[in-house]
Amino acid sequence: MTALLADPIARRHDTGPGHPEQIARWDAAVRGLGDHALSGVAPRAATFDELALCHTPSYIRSAERDVKAGRGLLSTGDTDICPASYHVALHAAGLCMNGVDMVMRGDADNAFCIVRPPGHHATPNRGMGFCLFNNIAISARYAQQRYGVERVLIADWDVHHGNGTQDIFYEDGSVFFFSTHQSPWYPGTGDSDETGEGPGKSTTLNCPFPAGTGRNEILGAFREKLFPVMDEFRPDLVLISAGFDSRLGDPLGHFRLTDPDFAELTEVMMEISDKHSEGRLVSVLEGGYDLSGLTKSVSSHVEALCRTELDIIDVIGS
Repeated sequence: MTALLADPIARRHDTGPGHPEQIARWDAAVRGLGDHALSGVAPRAATFDELALCHTPSYIRSAERDVKAGRGLLSTGDTDICPASYHVALHAAGLCMNGVDMVMRGDADNAFCIVRPPGHHATPNRGMGFCLFNNIAISARYAQQRYGVERVLIADWDVHHGNGTQDIFYEDGSVFFFSTHQSPWYPGTGDSDETGEGPGKSTTLNCPFPAGTGRNEILGAFREKLFPVMDEFRPDLVLISAGFDSRLGDPLGHFRLTDPDFAELTEVMMEISDKHSEGRLVSVLEGGYDLSGLTKSVSSHVEALCRTELDIIDVIGS
């Protein structure tokens, strides 16, 4: 069973006219789920202590102050905000932890979480890009704290490097971070020689590629570089930063992945989770800024996750 989680509170994060990380992204991603029946599950906001699993208390308080003060940007970076942004970001992280709960409790085999704002650029002490809090990193730490998960794999196929996720786990050997991304490109990190430090040495694996890269190179990296090293790392839980701005035609990237390619990437990740983590996998939406393309790529991703019958969990009531 696949659980698909989507909380309409995400539509209250209004970045303004012309912004690529717009309200319509949530609508476009949800359209990718098709006409499947929905059932309710209670939404929730992340707590301060849950955010603090990955972010400094001073940054969390700063982000809240910035939003309450009516600022248009976070004071720590380039992230656009509105009066609802802090509350929405809490619910985005909470939604992803709900996905972890469902998978770890056995209520679902895997899950896909449609969230705004995205998270993988958020570092321990600042928001960056379009990100306030690092949803997938918080999910990994939550799984470790709540369920005693020892080793977590985070794989990121967004066109932009997940610098925040890398920073959070760079010296932590219990979380393996793998990324394919365009380089040179925002945020300017993710060189192949960035492999981790101290206890985290060799648990960061970056595969930077030039503009124009497509299926052969990116799928090759997942199959030929990530898949073999997982035999040694043996993750107990697999997480995906599912950024669909690596799709052909996205306005914020120059990769050439197609919708069938996302299905195949998903299948590789499911092979890893089947082999090492009893199928436990949670995918979290990151980028994807061509609205029609986002709908189609989400549909391909979901169809691959579902294997057979689809069960969608819609978070309602926000």
